[in-house]
Amino acid sequence: MTTTTVPAEALLVTVAPTGAETTKADCPRLPTTLEELVATARECEAAGAAMIHVHIRDDDHLPTLDLARLTDTVQALREGTDLVVQLSTGGSVHDPLDVRLKVLDAAPDSCSLTMGTTNFGDDVFSNPWPFVTELYQLSQERQVVPEFELFDLGHVAALHRLLDRYGLPYGGRVHCDLVMGVPGGMPGTADALVAAVAALPPQVTSWSATGIGRSTLPVALASLSKGGHLRVGMEDVLTLRRGEPVTSNRQLVDRAVALGGLAQRRPMTTAEARALLGLTG
Repeated sequence: MTTTTVPAEALLVTVAPTGAETTKADCPRLPTTLEELVATARECEAAGAAMIHVHIRDDDHLPTLDLARLTDTVQALREGTDLVVQLSTGGSVHDPLDVRLKVLDAAPDSCSLTMGTTNFGDDVFSNPWPFVTELYQLSQERQVVPEFELFDLGHVAALHRLLDRYGLPYGGRVHCDLVMGVPGGMPGTADALVAAVAALPPQVTSWSATGIGRSTLPVALASLSKGGHLRVGMEDVLTLRRGEPVTSNRQLVDRAVALGGLAQRRPMTTAEARALLGLTG
């Protein structure tokens, strides 16, 4: 296990550059090709990001979980950056469960693991308990560090249940991300964040927060005030302020780093991020 220590002032900034919902036609600057994704990753690492949360697209810029593409993406990001590479096992809301399980075959450093089903706008993001437990045990077996995605307080309760029944994840650390402001999930407010943090299992060693859309800044500020970390990116928000579209993921990382500086937090290095998450090497 790595022996790098992580000072309290170190801030983990995760960038989620693409997502599965926004189309390339609606947002031409969205990084959907492998070349665009690697270039974005390098820019964001230089700006202070230490982990990248990855969704990929096919040749038509549509969401895909094609294993060959996922494997090539992991390899390209490892060759081009030192970022912790986290693959989404959520894919799009339309991806079948068996295909989502095969994401771990691409051997990422980390994977997202959503702790329950939630309404997602007009759709349903399906994460039934048997799927959650199978994915968790597979992550332990494959030595992939999960990031537990929590969309509401029921997901926090499910995390208690999972850890009590199946033990700690690979690496021994428990890192989760509060995903807030999704229509159908918990609101992106300071009150909701405080309630969720208070309910986290005692095994949790670190947590971050993601505010969707207009909740981005309130959630970021609340997370910093509670000592949490931040996930930002064009997966989650496409405007810097009313009427001003985001032109690059680096803008969002720069803003997160600036907010962290106001809270006397400095960007975490990639080595510190690996220590925080319990990754080896």
